[in-house]
Amino acid sequence: MEYRQLGKTNLEVSKICLGTMTWGQQNTEAEAHEQMDYALAQGINFFDTAELYAVPATAANNGLTEQYIGTWFQKTGQRQRVVLASKISGPRADLSFIRNGELDFSPRQIRFALEGSLRRLQTDYLDLYQLHWPQRHTNSFGKLGFRHDPTDPWEDDFLGVLETMGELQKAGKIRHWGLSNETPWGLMHCLRLAERHGLPAPVSIQNPYNLLNRSFEVGLAECTLREGVGMMAYSPLGFGLLSGKYHRKADTPDDRINQFKGLARYNSPQSWQATEKYLQLAEQHGLTPVQMALAFVTQQAFVTSNIIGATSMEQLKENIATASVVLSKEVMLGIDGIHAEISNPAP
Repeated sequence: MEYRQLGKTNLEVSKICLGTMTWGQQNTEAEAHEQMDYALAQGINFFDTAELYAVPATAANNGLTEQYIGTWFQKTGQRQRVVLASKISGPRADLSFIRNGELDFSPRQIRFALEGSLRRLQTDYLDLYQLHWPQRHTNSFGKLGFRHDPTDPWEDDFLGVLETMGELQKAGKIRHWGLSNETPWGLMHCLRLAERHGLPAPVSIQNPYNLLNRSFEVGLAECTLREGVGMMAYSPLGFGLLSGKYHRKADTPDDRINQFKGLARYNSPQSWQATEKYLQLAEQHGLTPVQMALAFVTQQAFVTSNIIGATSMEQLKENIATASVVLSKEVMLGIDGIHAEISNPAP
């Protein structure tokens, strides 16, 4: 397993990160523990979770993912071998069961959310604490272009966030902090404020990136490379669409796109059409769809770690094994050709 520096920190993280959002919804506690055992044995030292998980989030499953990780730490004693990342939820009307619906990034709520995560995870610190999505109205979650909302009540509170993260660092509760589902403006604004006020800057950003959504390349890729910010790519298989199982009719009613109709980000006709072309390209070059899709993400210069997820051990083993795959120039050119034809169908 290759390890890469996370931003400007002294953390060395595996280029494959273990995603966890299915644990507590599609995976049991025992299955989650089996996945962590296997991932660690394969050299993966980077786990990512969130107070929101499992997904789709409900009052019944909320917090179970962190809880399962916590019981695994207690059982195995492997906390020191893991670079552990979690996230605080931002505002969303349907999440009233999280922190009584007070989903802002005020100092009080950041501390309250962090304490809840630490308790469930059975640890006294996080290596990386992330803002799960912006508090302001912006183009996250399926919105490619920015549309200004003059009714947005948000007032710039990033300085307060930076100050709070700095205090939590000094208290030993977190080692570093980062952003997620953020825009170039949000990232650069935080970096400027941190420099101006001598406060800890975000060391990472976790955004979607895959063959169907390369919007990160437009502005954020240059920001992260030039500013030394680590990029954690999520949804590298587009909810499993890029695995090819839906096109091959090998899917089941329990698969995510079938089971959770509200999660429609990767279910547009354009996404299906583009995926068909990617599947054909992979076959032409003797690659499985999973190998091509995951290797494409992992070998990008701006990607620090590729967050894979799985609901079965077979999937997990296949995903982790792609760490040894490097795509040829011919494959990359073929991918770019399809992307030019059908660009970002699932932003």
